[in-house]
Amino acid sequence: MMNKLRQLLPTVMFAGLFGLLISIHSPQAHAISTQSIVNSSLSSQCLDYSVVGVCIWLECDESGCWVQTSLLVRHYVPELVVSSYENTGENPWSDLIGESYNFFPDLLLDLAPNISAIGGGQNTTEGEARYHQTLRFKNTDAIGHPGATVFNEFAREFGLTCQSASQPFRPYHLSTLDALAWRSGIPETVYPEALIPGSRELGQTGDVWGNVYPRSGFIGQTHDYKAAALMAQRSADIVTRTGQPHVYTPMVKNARDGWWPPGPIVEGNRNHRWQQLQPNMSRSCRVWPDRSPQDTYHDRLAEDGDYVFAMWSRYRCCKRRGEDLLSKTGW
Repeated sequence: MMNKLRQLLPTVMFAGLFGLLISIHSPQAHAISTQSIVNSSLSSQCLDYSVVGVCIWLECDESGCWVQTSLLVRHYVPELVVSSYENTGENPWSDLIGESYNFFPDLLLDLAPNISAIGGGQNTTEGEARYHQTLRFKNTDAIGHPGATVFNEFAREFGLTCQSASQPFRPYHLSTLDALAWRSGIPETVYPEALIPGSRELGQTGDVWGNVYPRSGFIGQTHDYKAAALMAQRSADIVTRTGQPHVYTPMVKNARDGWWPPGPIVEGNRNHRWQQLQPNMSRSCRVWPDRSPQDTYHDRLAEDGDYVFAMWSRYRCCKRRGEDLLSKTGW
């Protein structure tokens, strides 16, 4: 099945992109639009722009060589919009086609959960006679942030901002297409990160939100916001790495002279921050968890269980002013 998914992935990715541009279903009652997502990127707190140093370049031509300089800047860029939601095909980003998978009905049948799997929207297993613990499931879609376009244009024209590694509107991880790993946790349930207590956990002392591994859609968590945030963290963890046992497109590029992207996302590391877009729009970004262990996060809960987050990544860059980068200051 995995080979079949990999073969069909380029075609499905095209359909997903097409679905971003044309809406064939009515928006959900609690949904967020592309315009709102773009507007959310106008946040100075999330941007956290600063000039940190100088890049020194060597430029040469037939007449000789000389030194030029450019400012070294550091700031965050909105790279991913990660939806963490309950019912399959009902992404809260209203401009996505909830039924975009209908372009490929045979594939949809292959990806449907089997009769022993708990479907999306199942918040608790207390209703099942054979289960006696709280278990939540979320679908996730990680899409290139449309607001990154502005940063990329400024980077190309003026060199005042750093270009993003993501491509706006590009589907990087759709859990419905990654159904085998996202619903079963195979093979990551036997990874050391999943078996060793305290390894790769999102949380703090007295307030553990959950383990990052296995990177599947299930988590034993009573708090819906924390469960949704953990699923977004898991999806971004996959996307920012290469060679993962999932069906996805890596959002990874190597550093070059004058442009230094962050490494893979790691819980608790400030190279990546999150902005809540749905159900309540926030104008600030944070590294989870961002409140005391006693806080209830009640104001961030969604009644319908659907959440949308923007992932911002910290870049360093300077405008190229020569063939070779001799040195940089203020790193």
